[in-house]
Amino acid sequence: MTKKHFIALADSLRLQKPLKPCPLGNEYFLGALRQWESMRNDLANFCQSQNPNFNRERWLAYIAGECGPNGGKVAH
Repeated sequence: MTKKHFIALADSLRLQKPLKPCPLGNEYFLGALRQWESMRNDLANFCQSQNPNFNRERWLAYIAGECGPNGGKVAH
């Protein structure tokens, strides 16, 4: 996999993150969030196994909105 693939996968994950408030209740939200975090971590492990240059910390930070796709500051 290439950097382009990793960014596209991260963009998809960002769109799927459960948002609060959840009309189905807090317990549903927390369960959905834990499931999403588990999937994100499993995918990070997979990406790391596919490319030795994969930067797990930067990828997770990008998904969290803490940096841009290249690791730089987020434009506001």
